Amino acid sequence: MNLKVKNISNIGGEVKAPPSKSYSHRAVILASLANGTSKLYDMLFSQDVLSSINVCKALGATITKKNDYLEVIGTNGILHNSSEIPIDLGNSGTTLRLMTSVSSLADNEVILTGDESLQTRPMGILTESLALLGVDATSIKNNGKAPILIKPGYLGGETNILGSVSSQYISSILISAPLSKNGVDLFVLPEFKSRPYVDMTCDIMDKFGVKVKNDFYIRHDDCDNEFKNCRVDEFNIAKQEYASCDYIVEGDYSSASYLLAAVAICGGNAKILNLFKDSKQGDKLILDILKQMGAEVHIFDDYVEISSDGNLHGIDVDLSNAPDLLITVAILASLATGTTNITGVKHARVKETDRIATTCEELRKLGCNLKEFEDGMTITGGIHSGIVDSHKDHRLAMAFSLVGLKYDIEITNGEVFDVSFPNFIEAMAEIGVELELL
Repeated sequence: MNLKVKNISNIGGEVKAPPSKSYSHRAVILASLANGTSKLYDMLFSQDVLSSINVCKALGATITKKNDYLEVIGTNGILHNSSEIPIDLGNSGTTLRLMTSVSSLADNEVILTGDESLQTRPMGILTESLALLGVDATSIKNNGKAPILIKPGYLGGETNILGSVSSQYISSILISAPLSKNGVDLFVLPEFKSRPYVDMTCDIMDKFGVKVKNDFYIRHDDCDNEFKNCRVDEFNIAKQEYASCDYIVEGDYSSASYLLAAVAICGGNAKILNLFKDSKQGDKLILDILKQMGAEVHIFDDYVEISSDGNLHGIDVDLSNAPDLLITVAILASLATGTTNITGVKHARVKETDRIATTCEELRKLGCNLKEFEDGMTITGGIHSGIVDSHKDHRLAMAFSLVGLKYDIEITNGEVFDVSFPNFIEAMAEIGVELELL
C-alpha cells in the first residue's frame, strides 16, 4: 500500500508519544526470565515487540494481555523450547539479537529465524563472542546470519566484543549473563557506538533486580594493532536472579521524532506527552537537533513543548549514539535552508536496510543535492514532489511522509510503520496531519 499526506490543518495540539519500543522489548524479556509475576504497563504492541512476546511464550513464559497491562508469569530462568519448528521473528532484528543469547538458557535446541530482510542481518560478531562463554550458536546457512541454531549451555566467563557494529550484541550478552553458570566479564572494544541503548539495558535490568558493574580503562600493552592504547569498557555481571516487578514503559523519543519534526517543518505549537526529561534514550538528541535547526523546545519532567515558524536551517550533527534518528534528520535537512552534515552512523548500514544508502537513493528521486559517505551524508536543502519507496523499512516510511507537509509525495510499501508505531496515522492526525493508505 502507498502512504501519503491527505490534508493538513491547524498543526499542533497535544498528543501522547507512543511507548518505547526498546524498553518494551527489554521489559517483556526480563519479565519472562524473572521469578514471579510482573505487570507491564503502557507496553507497545508493535510487530517487533510481538515477536519478542511470541518467542518468550515459546520458551516457557505465560503472557496475558489484560485491560491496562501485560501480565507476565516468569520462568525464573528455567527455559524450555516448546516450538517444534523454527521460531519466526518476522523483521525484528532486536528480538533476534537479544534472544540469541537468552535462548542458550533453554534445556533444548532453539532455532531463530525471520523474514528475508532479517536473514541479511550480520550475527557473526555476537555468536563468536558467545562462543567464548560456552554458548553454541551457529548460522544454519554458514553465512553468519539467521536462521541461528542455539544449543543448550551457557557457562559464562570472560569475553570481548566490538562496540562499533550494534549495541544490541552487547545488550544481548548483558541480559543473559546473570543466568549463566559463572557470570560474565564482558570487555567492549572501541568504537562504542549507541552507548545509550546499553545504558537503557542496564537501567531496566536494575529495575528487575540485577546489578551490572561497569568501568573502563585504557589498554596499555604490547599489542600492535588498532586496539593499542584504546579505551576498553568492562562490564561485570555476577550470577543473579531476575525478580518480577510492576513496570511502566516510558515514551519513545525515536517515534516521537516524527511528531516533533512535523511541527518544526510546518510551524505551529504542540505538547508531546510521556517524554521523560531524565530518559536514558539516546534519541532524546532530537530535541537538541530541532533547537539547533531553529525550533523552540521546552523540556519538562514528563512532556515536551515545541513551537516553530517552519523556517529551519542546516546544522552539523553526530548521530553515533542516535542512529535511528538518521532518516528523520535527513528529511529535516532536505527541507531546511543551507547544508547539513550528518556523521557517525556507519552502523546504520546494518539496520532493516542500509539506511545511509536507501535514504540517499530516495532523496535523489526528489532532486535532493547530497553526498553519501561511509558514515553519513551531506545534504543541501531543496527537494521537489515525487514517489519514493520505503524498502519495507518502517523508519523510511514514516520519515519520508514528512516531505508531504511541503510537497506532494507518495511512499510505496508505506504500511510498514506498524513495525514500531502502530498508531502512527492516528497520532499524526492529533496534531493536524491527515495521512492515508492507498
